[in-house]
This record gives sequence, C-alpha cells and structure tokens, in this order.
Amino acid sequence: MSDVPQHSGSSRWRAIDHVQLAIPAGGEAEARRFYVGALGFAELPKPAAMAARGGCWFVAGDVQLHVGVDADFRPARKAHPALVVEGLRRLVADAGLDITWSDETPGTERGFVHDPFGNRIELIGV
Repeated sequence: MSDVPQHSGSSRWRAIDHVQLAIPAGGEAEARRFYVGALGFAELPKPAAMAARGGCWFVAGDVQLHVGVDADFRPARKAHPALVVEGLRRLVADAGLDITWSDETPGTERGFVHDPFGNRIELIGV
C-alpha cells in the first residue's frame, strides 16, 4: 500500500499542450534554423504580451514546442522531450542530424540529438 494520497476527482489527463525548453538570450535565429530548418517544424506567432520576452513557438502536427529565453541558461542534458516522428531515419539523413541511436527499449527505433544550445531531445520513429 502506498503512502501517496490518491486523487479521487473526475479530472482526466488528455494530452500535453506543449513542452518548453530554455535557450540563451539572442538564440532565436539559431533556434529557428534547428527547429524549422532541420526538424521541419513551423513557427507559431506568440501573443504580443509574450513575444516581448523573446523565444519562439514551433508546431508540427499536434506537437508544440516552445523555446523561452532564460537569463541563467543551462542546457537540459538529462530532462528532455520525446518526439514521435514518421520517417525518423529519413529525417536524420536529410537534416544531417548527429544522433546517438539507442536500443535500450526493444522494438523501438529511437535516438537522442541535441539542439544548438545543448538541450537533449529524444526522437522516436513510428
């Protein structure tokens, strides 16, 4: 029996709206080159009140990824988003990504890349 209290309400989680990664100040152009140019995301306009803070929002299908400026930036080397993509090997080849393939999850095609700022990103093929 767990000592963790169990929530008995009617809330039901359905999806993650977006994942946010930190970037250093002034990194927006480099973020666009990687997330739009290499990974094939499209940029979403940020609401005006948020745009003044810097950063960028990206979307591909139902997946949203936000990058936000952090004055005390440190790359996420362990924590990471895991993005599922059709045609993973083709994406890696076409974009020239430096990927570290992983066979730790049998039957799953996956690997890890880093964005230009050192943030770790897992890519999973379907």
